[in-house]
Amino acid sequence: MSKIRMRTGRLDLRHLTIDDVGKLVELNADDGVMQYLAWEPPTREQIVHEVSDLITAAEANPGHGRFIAEGADGRFVGWFSLTVGAAGPAAPELGYRLRREAWGRGLATEGSRALIDHAFINLGAESVTAQTMFVNTASRRVMEKSGMRHAKTFHVHVDDPLPGTEHGEVWYEITRDEWLTASMRR
Repeated sequence: MSKIRMRTGRLDLRHLTIDDVGKLVELNADDGVMQYLAWEPPTREQIVHEVSDLITAAEANPGHGRFIAEGADGRFVGWFSLTVGAAGPAAPELGYRLRREAWGRGLATEGSRALIDHAFINLGAESVTAQTMFVNTASRRVMEKSGMRHAKTFHVHVDDPLPGTEHGEVWYEITRDEWLTASMRR
């Protein structure tokens, strides 16, 4: 598999490797980071299994995958992902998770825009989607600043719901045409 590297003004994005497990364990141990994701962080063993699966999926879908984000100083900032979901490679799903120290600095938007651009320029995507809990206003703001629009709100049944689950999940999207229009304005 060819390893993709992307650079933004403040981030270096590279494909995830098995050597990144410790960084992910630390990231997931922060209650604030996991607030809208899970009651308990995944175990190290679960993360090792997930990383293995993500590497295999990236090999099967070149250009997609999870990308480790590092700052200009080489410090771990978090991760971004562009994964093939139910709609297939023409509509990859964007994801991100950043260390608390990186919050509020525009890094989530910067990394998200880089992956959205990558999806349309290099992968021939027709759209890029993302989802989060309705109550996760910070993540919703990142999606909107990245050029995505709210497409729908939906509800899923969860046996042990997190606070705010009753408000549902939101689905955001940007189409190729919307991206092209926005790119001309930049």
